[in-house]
Amino acid sequence: MSSINVADLPAFCRVELLVTTNATANSTCSTEVWLPDNWTGRFLTVGDGGFAGGVNVAELGLLAVAQGFAGVSTDTGHLSTEGSGSWALDDDNAIIDWAWRALHLSIVAGKEIVRRYYGQEINKSYYIGCSTGGRQGLKEVQSFPDDFDGVVVGSPANWQTHLQDWGIRMSLNVLPAESPSFINASTWSNVIHPEVLRQCDALDGLVDGIISDPRICNFRPETLTCRPGQDMATCLTLPQIDALHNIYSDYYEANQTWIFGPYYPGGEEAFPDGLVGNTTLSIALDWFRYFVLNDSTWTIDQYDPSLIALAEEINPGQANAISPNLTAFAGSGRNGKLMQYVGWADQLISPGNSIHYYESVHAFMTSNTDMEIDDFYRLYTIPGMNHCKNGYGANAFGSVEQASSGMPPMSYAPEYNILAAIVQWVEENIAPTTLKGVYYNNNTANSGIGFVRPICKYPQMLQYNGGNQTSPDSFICA
Repeated sequence: MSSINVADLPAFCRVELLVTTNATANSTCSTEVWLPDNWTGRFLTVGDGGFAGGVNVAELGLLAVAQGFAGVSTDTGHLSTEGSGSWALDDDNAIIDWAWRALHLSIVAGKEIVRRYYGQEINKSYYIGCSTGGRQGLKEVQSFPDDFDGVVVGSPANWQTHLQDWGIRMSLNVLPAESPSFINASTWSNVIHPEVLRQCDALDGLVDGIISDPRICNFRPETLTCRPGQDMATCLTLPQIDALHNIYSDYYEANQTWIFGPYYPGGEEAFPDGLVGNTTLSIALDWFRYFVLNDSTWTIDQYDPSLIALAEEINPGQANAISPNLTAFAGSGRNGKLMQYVGWADQLISPGNSIHYYESVHAFMTSNTDMEIDDFYRLYTIPGMNHCKNGYGANAFGSVEQASSGMPPMSYAPEYNILAAIVQWVEENIAPTTLKGVYYNNNTANSGIGFVRPICKYPQMLQYNGGNQTSPDSFICA
């Protein structure tokens, strides 16, 4: 559960309630509705992270109330840390609540509270979330298209049955820690990352420690191969090089079925020891233990590729949010708008997942409707940004986990604030092209602004055009 100091927020009323999610099972979720005195007529739901387990009060304050939205958030039906899934053991009802039901019913209840409190109808309804919150947003768009007019999702964990398998497989490339392929944190940061930058940093026209689009980086780890007598702390063994090739490659099943995207070169400094301790791995382990196998003793050593088929068959809680058919949300009867973003240096969920979902929607809607994807769905890629926040890139632009981590947007204007951008798109039909993000030194606004750069709409990439490297005017999206 997040926390917040409300002293600097505008005046608001805080409502706490229990929402019944399944009367037969006597299950509930804890939900909060925050109601600002200076209400704009807008409704905002904020999503959760990981396995949730707490109301997201920080985002209710800094995103909703601070900008005049009536805000809603839920603990999805249980108390836990974001990284713990033990509450799901032998409890299908709790899994369904987490997957979609608690959020949807909280939205329904929250809207009714807002109507009664203000004595008027809600003008427009919005959603914003990243990671699990991104998955929740896509689940809403696909399953409950009438809930929202505008939705912002970041790096969504929407393909649970593939993502968690990928988390295990990525770590198995370097595990166990005593294996020849193991790569420790120092090697990631001090050996691999500098070589990635040496080979690929200048491809966007500027050597600045950021790879604008790692898909154009043909990184060759062989250049780091240890020579006879070389200090092993400064080079890579052949098993480590093989592991890197796997980590930087799309993951396929043995029958060549695509499972998930790769890690992309450029985010190595965010990797812990050999991926061990990575949140992706800990969540993946709990996924198999408590959501798929109902076996709290299961370990990574017992992993078998056939488990992905089992997970697909079960689809615990129906948590996957992968339907490419957005007609009900975006069609003429609804005209919903969707903005999605992902950091190219995301260390927890492959950016390839965001691209895959966008392209699947593009293909489906093109072949089955006369709608143009740019009219309702836009994807933005942020060079150097880690998962939802942080990294070395223009990673503050008004989304979740940013202001609450000390990285607010430069302005609440649509140019700098993705929440205001989706509002403008929905209410004024002004479609966002590029956004502007700010990088604060040391990822904290207290350390001052390092630079401001455009955030490009996929499939464009950021390119340096000459001039002041700290100014967005020195860059173009091409």
